[in-house]
Amino acid sequence: MSLSSLKNTHFLILVLFISCANLSQTENESASKQKEEKKKVIVSAAVEELLLGANRTEEYIPLLENKRVAVVGNPSSLILKNVLPDGQKEYTHLVDSLISRNINVVKVFSPEHGFRGTADAGEKVNDGKDPKTGLEIVSLYGNNKKPKPDQLANIDILIFDIQDVGVRFYTYIATLHYIMEAAAENAIPVIILDRPDPNGHYVDGPIMEKEHTSFLGMHAGVPLVHGMTIGEYAQMINGEKWLKNGIKTDLTVIPMENYKHDLMYSLPVRPSPNLPNDKSINLYPSLGLLEGTSLNAGRGTDMQFQVIGSPYLPAEKYDFIYTPHSNFGSKNPKHDGEICHGIDLRQALWMSSVDLTWIIDVYHNHSKKEDFFNTKNFTAHAGTAQLQKQIESGKSMAEIRESWKAGLDAFKEKRENYLIYE
Repeated sequence: MSLSSLKNTHFLILVLFISCANLSQTENESASKQKEEKKKVIVSAAVEELLLGANRTEEYIPLLENKRVAVVGNPSSLILKNVLPDGQKEYTHLVDSLISRNINVVKVFSPEHGFRGTADAGEKVNDGKDPKTGLEIVSLYGNNKKPKPDQLANIDILIFDIQDVGVRFYTYIATLHYIMEAAAENAIPVIILDRPDPNGHYVDGPIMEKEHTSFLGMHAGVPLVHGMTIGEYAQMINGEKWLKNGIKTDLTVIPMENYKHDLMYSLPVRPSPNLPNDKSINLYPSLGLLEGTSLNAGRGTDMQFQVIGSPYLPAEKYDFIYTPHSNFGSKNPKHDGEICHGIDLRQALWMSSVDLTWIIDVYHNHSKKEDFFNTKNFTAHAGTAQLQKQIESGKSMAEIRESWKAGLDAFKEKRENYLIYE
């Protein structure tokens, strides 16, 4: 399902309904195929009924009236404004919506990639002013990951609305942690407008170890894919007392309506510059680990996190070829201007687990193994030093997965305490 697929949902439902009707009239069609077509109709209808936390304005606007409000947001902080007769959807930004309702928005805090979402991964994002509203923008990436007391002065309430993708090293949940911690220390309530987790249909991957926690994973015991919405994860941060000195945030989560963790959800905008579509988001848990290697994962192309490549892979085995170049969201991609041989995963099956078979394969065929891993960065992404050792020693995917089992079981049991949705 592409990012644009939700723009014509009514038409999709009609087409699928006709398809199901035709199937029922054809005697030699199998029952299983009819069942599958019916399932598609149900999923499409469920997406149409989904109501995001941001759109449940009646639940949170009264909490903001006569308050000085700061918004933690980025380009994904959207509210569905209107559905046109042709099925096209119109959105407005949360900040613009609040201002139009005479809510006193006094400041914006922006995470990695910035308020307008154009900065590279890891690039310093400067403070500034929003050209549309004139609001002060405070960057929460770089040296100032946690709001300072003076930056929170004259703020009565914080509202957090950012689209996450359910992967531990995706830094928006680290920003969430610091927002909650700073708010608790300064007695400021936090409202979270909940959004779907596009990878919320499974829990998997290596477990974060305490000695390797960082901004790429702040909480020990959390697997690479946690299967929680941002609102559920915030409840876990509070409930597990992960904030400094065990303090708790005055937290309100505005939940979605008609959401389930296995619901396929197509994002209306990319959540960050290098996740351009649903396929990249679905592959990101498996391919994001490549950030800690010498491999290019599509940065510098329009196939970000959908391809794997390197000049040091044999052409006779890897016949897919591409050349990264500086572009939007990746000013200095790995192997810039070099021909890369690799693997094209744009047609890969939909992922419901972390798959390391591609990384294992290219490692054993890479001609510069001594330069393959950036150990510090790879360990920070994996959350453990064991994964690199397992790959280097020739462990299979099945053997590696077995080493995750105890940690995954423990996390799943803990996770049950904080789930809002089925």
